[in-house]
Amino acid sequence: MKTHSRRSLMVVLAGIVMLLCLTIGRLSYLMIGRAKHYAQQIQDVHERERSIKAERGVIYDRNGVVLAANRPVCTISVIYSQMTDREKVIEILSKELSIGEEVVRKRVEKVSSREKIKSNVDKSIGDKIREYGLDGVVIDEDYKRYYPYHELASKVLGFTGADNQGIIGLEVYYDSTLMGTDGKILTLTNARGVEIENKAEHRQEPIAGTSLYTSLDVNIQQYAQQACEKVLKAKNAKRVSMIVMDPRQGEILAMVNVPEFDLNEPYTLTMETEKELTEQERSDLLNTMWRNFCISDTYEPGSAFKVITATAALEANAVNEGSQFYCPGYKKVEDRIIHCHKRAGHGAETFLDGIKNSCNPVFMEIGERTGIKNLYKTFRKLGLFSKTGIDVPGESSSIMHKEENVGAVELATISFGQSFQITPMQLITGISTVINGGTKVTPHFGIRTESPDGETISVLEYEEIKDCIASSVSETMKYALEQVVATGSGNKAYLEGFRIGGKTATSEKLPRKSGKYISSFVGFAPANDPKVVAIVMIDEPEGVYYGGTIATPVVAEVYANILPYLGIKQEIQDTGEKKSTIEE
Repeated sequence: MKTHSRRSLMVVLAGIVMLLCLTIGRLSYLMIGRAKHYAQQIQDVHERERSIKAERGVIYDRNGVVLAANRPVCTISVIYSQMTDREKVIEILSKELSIGEEVVRKRVEKVSSREKIKSNVDKSIGDKIREYGLDGVVIDEDYKRYYPYHELASKVLGFTGADNQGIIGLEVYYDSTLMGTDGKILTLTNARGVEIENKAEHRQEPIAGTSLYTSLDVNIQQYAQQACEKVLKAKNAKRVSMIVMDPRQGEILAMVNVPEFDLNEPYTLTMETEKELTEQERSDLLNTMWRNFCISDTYEPGSAFKVITATAALEANAVNEGSQFYCPGYKKVEDRIIHCHKRAGHGAETFLDGIKNSCNPVFMEIGERTGIKNLYKTFRKLGLFSKTGIDVPGESSSIMHKEENVGAVELATISFGQSFQITPMQLITGISTVINGGTKVTPHFGIRTESPDGETISVLEYEEIKDCIASSVSETMKYALEQVVATGSGNKAYLEGFRIGGKTATSEKLPRKSGKYISSFVGFAPANDPKVVAIVMIDEPEGVYYGGTIATPVVAEVYANILPYLGIKQEIQDTGEKKSTIEE
């Protein structure tokens, strides 16, 4: 019995010894083998990190004029354990930050390592609070985006949010380029996570964002915006949009969508409302206010599209300059009668006359001679079935009939710019290919990026596709469109001494017979060697709505200012009679 008890005791003792050995081994491993790991974890527990915002890259126009910059602001926070007079902190912060005392009190009395009171505080106010010398009040410097031209190109530039991230426009498209890298400050804390006074901070400096140079020209943008605002008011229109572009490589000099909004107050509605808005209604109105109609909305282009139809016909050798047509004032297509804007008819016309007179029966005949296969072939070459690839978000694509679904009526209406939809950006890009000798360009704003110290980081490149149309076709179309302005429906765009080509349009909005129209004009100069092309769209003008009457003068006004500015000189020339009674 004693022997059995002794053996049991020895087993228990052996187990205890083994357990002790395992425990000592484990402790040795943790204390020696994993010492660095746990030391780092302890360090991490006792360090508190707060970020230092990086300065966002500047956005410039093509001449180095600042379009989007940064203003120093402050973030005001409190550290609970370090405040010696909480009532005074509440009183001062409430007064200087214009925040209710109860709101400040709730944050000041919250037991935490750091509590933010307010961000984006003007630096002068932050400096004033610093002068009070309040224990436990921390003022961190930050940056807030500032737009010196307020409403200028608002829907192109876009704006940033509370964390300085891009929201719309170039600000969001180039966000990763502009945003930079935040720095950080590491401070020691006690076991409760409260910062320890008089302990050294570890500081990692922020890296400023890369700056962006754009193709925009402040002066051209201002001229275009003023002209659009003028016609918006005169015609009490819903909106007016305009694009001014260099057709040679796709650089956009101006893009207007009036009414614009103040980029420094992007959440302030520009439209008046009679009722109190729900959160969803307000959000919908803001999205409409921020919308860039030049790229995000499609529309029926109307007669401006005849430029594309004529180009396709010439490309297919379906017509030539001397081709003969006859307009009785209408054309019967299957069971439909489709009228010309001149109900009495134009009579006998050449191809050139049909373009100058913007004659629908002529273009229906041109479409029929060309055929849908050849039309769509040219449409594809000009990029009308795809997005342009412009460097701002939100671009829409066209809405086209499938080729196999195009009957005689659809072919007729497509030929003069109805029964399908494209964006203004697609149209001006397609027309640029027609007039620049046949090279399809990518419209764009970004030109190059620079480091904060002014060194070029990258020159931005964009796709170009050459020989999309024959150079001979381009020459014919430039000549024909110059005659449209010289003696045809675009005569109100004529400027003495300048060679201008273009095409007018008046498109009825859906549903038909609504009495709502979009009046537009596409014009380029010099007609023989285009260096600038512009399109203007007046949405739902009141009273006279013909594009040749109200849209062409807008482009003429802009060109009168910017052609000399661009170094395009006046020429002494005789282009014949400039008067016309055509209203298209």
